[in-house]
Amino acid sequence: MYLLNDSDQFPSPENCPVDEPVALGLGLTPEKVINAYRKGIFPWEARNEWIFWWSPDPRMILDVNDFKISRSLRKTLNRRIFDMRRNTAFAEVIRACATSLRKKQSRPHDTWITAPFIKTYTELHRRGIAHSVESWQDGRLVGGLYGLYLDNMFFGESMFAFKPDASKVALATLVYWMRDEGVQYIDCQQETPHLASLGAKPVPRAQFLRWLHKEIDYR
Repeated sequence: MYLLNDSDQFPSPENCPVDEPVALGLGLTPEKVINAYRKGIFPWEARNEWIFWWSPDPRMILDVNDFKISRSLRKTLNRRIFDMRRNTAFAEVIRACATSLRKKQSRPHDTWITAPFIKTYTELHRRGIAHSVESWQDGRLVGGLYGLYLDNMFFGESMFAFKPDASKVALATLVYWMRDEGVQYIDCQQETPHLASLGAKPVPRAQFLRWLHKEIDYR
């Protein structure tokens, strides 16, 4: 495992192991997160002040042209039961994602969205790099997602839903937004049946990195 130094220079993940972190380092900063994403790496685990950085193989990717809208989701979209917003409650969204993850884990403290993550990604939001898509109902935030928008690619981080379909509608809203922006790929990071049902597909890491180098300012 690569040990980060003060320069925050990440290894190229092409030849890194596929089933363990590619790097380990102390602390989390906006600059470190941006540098990592530009190389296809993201923070996914924290132990005390140590941050573990991953670049999984395969990588779950959603081509916005492959997004699947089920019959029930289309009904929800047509009924317009949610008021969709962007970037009006980023801090609430990331905290709700953390709460949702804890409820899904066998141990209530098992979530990578800890206080340092919330602080760093909130600062990235202040800089216009991290974004939230939000589902509101009767004046309450009931679902949403957040991620990073760098150059010509969106990197999804996490989503939550307190009402049925609230996160799916947020993802649909993100897809429509990215289509309007001319962005083709949304990085979904980890392979899950839920994401697969919405059209995301696992691709080899090498293929993802080739796409990444074309879509962002690779450094």
